[in-house]
Amino acid sequence: MEKTEALTLLKQHVVSPSLLGHCLSTAAVMKGLAAELGQDAVVWETIGILHDIDFEEIHEDMEKHGIAGYEILRDAGIGEEIALPIKRHNHLLFGSDYTTPVEICLQVADSVSGLIVACAYVKGGNISDVSVKTVTKKYKAPSFAAGCDRNRIALGDALIPRERMYEIAISEIAAIKDELGLM
Repeated sequence: MEKTEALTLLKQHVVSPSLLGHCLSTAAVMKGLAAELGQDAVVWETIGILHDIDFEEIHEDMEKHGIAGYEILRDAGIGEEIALPIKRHNHLLFGSDYTTPVEICLQVADSVSGLIVACAYVKGGNISDVSVKTVTKKYKAPSFAAGCDRNRIALGDALIPRERMYEIAISEIAAIKDELGLM
């Protein structure tokens, strides 16, 4: 599935600009992490784009999140390679028992993307002013971007050094800054 197809499908279910931006930033980070780990960047980017496809339709009900997304994707003819990690990404339902690189990286990307975008907003929306040092400092302040689960970010430490993960995430989000309304 190409990015444009995934975005078309996403926009059939998601209208909120902030949620669309979150999906795009998560996808960008997934794409970069896939490339770093020698995985399929197109598949991982698609997973990032579609990971919250159900969120508005289920009215943010975390008892249904992921499971409803899986059903939407399967009904649309999307295979298990994409649909299953999306089903399982709701850590409130599935805990933290993630063992595959794609599942771990989706946890990381889902949270670190928000942390980095929040860092950019503190810098006046200028992503080019966000550094690994900035993200590291803000990571240590739990009240900053409190919705970005630090434990989910830390899961990635088993796959890639944290500083390198931040570098990749910053770079990939910077590459789509116009789509996200950043400078």
